[in-house]
Amino acid sequence: MNTQPENPPVDLSNCDREPIHLLGAIQPFGYLIATSMDWLIRHVSDNIGDVTGRTPAELLGLSLEDILPGRTLHDIRGRLQNLAPDEGSERIFRIPFFGDGRDFDCAIHISGDSIVIEVEPSMAPFGDAGSLVKSMITRLERAETLQSLFHETVRQLRIMTGFDRVMLYRFASDQSGEVVAESARRGLESYLGLNYPATDIPAQARALYVRNLTRIIADVGGHTVPVVPNVDPNGRSLDLSLSVTRAVSPIHIEYLTNMGVGASFSLSIVINGELWGLFAFHHYAPRRLSMELRTILELFGKVIGHIIESRLATEQRLIEEDARDLHDSVVGRLISISPSIDELIEFADEFRKMIPSDGFAVYVSGTVRTNGICPFPDEFPGLARFLNRAGSSRVYAVDELGAVYPKAVDFADRAAGLLAIPISRTPRDYLIFFRREIVETVTWAGDPTQKPLTYGPNGPRLSPRKSFEAWQETVRGRCAKWAPSELKSAEALRVAILEVFLRFTEQNQRLQNEAAQRQDLLIAELNHRVRNILGLVHAIVSQSRAGARSVDDFVTVLRGRIQSLARAHDQITDTSFSSQSLSDMIRTEFEAYVGDKASRVELSGPPIRIEAGAFSTLALVVHELVTNSAKYGALSDSAGTVEVRWHIDEEHCCVINWREHGGPAVQAPTRRGFGSTVIERSIPHELNGEAHLTWRLEGLEAEFTLPPDILSVSEPPAAVSAAKPSSAAGSSAPVKGLSVLLVEDNMIMALDAEEFLLERGFKAVHTALSSADALRVLKRETIDVALLDVNLGRETSFGLVEPLREAGIPFAFATGYGENIDFPENVPKGTVAIKKPYDADTIVNTLVRLNAASDSES
Repeated sequence: MNTQPENPPVDLSNCDREPIHLLGAIQPFGYLIATSMDWLIRHVSDNIGDVTGRTPAELLGLSLEDILPGRTLHDIRGRLQNLAPDEGSERIFRIPFFGDGRDFDCAIHISGDSIVIEVEPSMAPFGDAGSLVKSMITRLERAETLQSLFHETVRQLRIMTGFDRVMLYRFASDQSGEVVAESARRGLESYLGLNYPATDIPAQARALYVRNLTRIIADVGGHTVPVVPNVDPNGRSLDLSLSVTRAVSPIHIEYLTNMGVGASFSLSIVINGELWGLFAFHHYAPRRLSMELRTILELFGKVIGHIIESRLATEQRLIEEDARDLHDSVVGRLISISPSIDELIEFADEFRKMIPSDGFAVYVSGTVRTNGICPFPDEFPGLARFLNRAGSSRVYAVDELGAVYPKAVDFADRAAGLLAIPISRTPRDYLIFFRREIVETVTWAGDPTQKPLTYGPNGPRLSPRKSFEAWQETVRGRCAKWAPSELKSAEALRVAILEVFLRFTEQNQRLQNEAAQRQDLLIAELNHRVRNILGLVHAIVSQSRAGARSVDDFVTVLRGRIQSLARAHDQITDTSFSSQSLSDMIRTEFEAYVGDKASRVELSGPPIRIEAGAFSTLALVVHELVTNSAKYGALSDSAGTVEVRWHIDEEHCCVINWREHGGPAVQAPTRRGFGSTVIERSIPHELNGEAHLTWRLEGLEAEFTLPPDILSVSEPPAAVSAAKPSSAAGSSAPVKGLSVLLVEDNMIMALDAEEFLLERGFKAVHTALSSADALRVLKRETIDVALLDVNLGRETSFGLVEPLREAGIPFAFATGYGENIDFPENVPKGTVAIKKPYDADTIVNTLVRLNAASDSES
């Protein structure tokens, strides 16, 4: 046998020959002997001479072998091999302990450096203990609920032991106990539902209940024999914590006497190393249970403890699973939306499902938003200062707020308890759950507040309560306790919200950085494109003048090319369609920027449509390729050609090959300008594709790979009907005699439109720079038809709709926003919108058609 390291080893071969130093009796039905290298103690019931024929004084100094037969010592020493100090005991049933023909039950354990041997006269054999325990457990496992399990357990124990009453105490977090199940013989007052204060079982007694699961008092009125002497030769008392025959505190004897109990037995329920509950057995006359039966009950107590623990764990697991599912759902929504702190109030209903409460509040930077029943807003600043005293990274929960924050008494009817989740450090912000007061009536076994100092049989002290009549107390100012599962949900929610906010902050920072980069890029692109457009306009004017045969021919060619340029820019910015044709976009870019040189461009590939979100990026790349070719590449002279071919590869990507040849010699640029950067980096960065450029002497070769998620391979969809002016009327439409109101804030464009309208034969063109000018024209002039520019600087022309409709004057809009403009409700359905820049034929035909439609209606 190994003893504790700090103690010398016990020599079992000599323990039976060591002298007896201490004698005494604990309970009147048994004997206790303790021996070690240093001392031996023997406790007997009435007189040690009843067994050995010697008096206790005569036994002092004797050894075990002088008292016990060799067979008994052999059995004891064999069981000692299985023991360690202060850890359990071994039992031997029905052995002829003293060798005189009588059978005894024996319990052996090691206490410190001592070996403790306890013996009791054997009682009738109990029977098949294993079958009995198995049968009891089978019945208990049928119980569907914890409460039915409790009731069936106390019923089985009372039948098994024959005690008058068996109760199950369940201890609360404040160590008070409640009788949650009871089985008693008829005629006895019921204790079911009674509560007992924590002081009824002192802390040292609770610790003893955990170490030793059983305790028996066979006769409450029986006498005890003290240990003689009360210390060993080293001056230490014997620790009887694991003893089965030890006496109990005289105060507890008085407690039981006040209750009228003649015998008692207790069986502890220990879960996770703590005293969860206690089976209390009461009999109203002396009653002894055999050591064998008590051992069976101890085994049963361990099993029932495991069953209760399993049931509690299952209930807790189901609760936590439901809470986790709800938590995952709420957090998933939080992550998808990434709200700011003050927007968390929008999740109040979801949060209150996770943590049931009567009210919920979000307190952020001194401002509160509430949902449900909460304190008033002016009560939150003081409450927040109180919460600031708690840890900044811990959930704080209290079910009696007024006990720790006196001002909370004023709003106990609205918030008797709270659970606060800190969601920031400085300033401290909170999510706060509130619960209302629950007025509860607690029934005590006697008044727990009345324990006056009295002179009892054990001297002046706090006597045990003598009245066990039901005493009711009305408890106010408390809410329902916050369950452990709710505290776990709150902690999980705290961590999740902090992660969401961290992600939200990082996302905001990233978005701000990306927005700043996009703004810089937009400014650079705008500057670059404005310069390109100005240079291009200059080139178009020069080229058109060089090939024009007359001034009219020059104006016609120039207007046509500017219209082509406008259409190309519309394609870059128009996102009104879900997808657009790749070939149309490339062809439009060539027609807009190289004019008649577009015939030197060869396009081939399947019908591919590009999603609207990616179209502008790709159009910008093609624009730069076309303009570079027109400036420096194959289309900058009269001989070069450009081939653009595309196909779908095995990974469903679109591969575009650009090849220039026949033009002037080409060299790779020595510096990367904005245009080169757009060509090389836009598709990889914006579209997650690839771009490879090769600068060969005979011309630029490029390969671009577009991912499949931005394109589709199909025939172009049918054209969508739109309100566009028809050009079928031709330039010979009857315009003579018509008077036009032209509302345009750009003077140059107004003069240009006025000039070609008058050239086409209109009687009069009245220009107006604003809505006020237009109204003055309407008052003094006769107008047949009107053309309104949508954007007039600081206003729109929509204010002229009603005056024109009242006067019966048909009108059309001109806009630089494109054709798909959102009109106000007072604009008639089907109203025409013409895109800028103005085209003479389009405007003339539109105005003539509007006038003709108006005449037919009248």
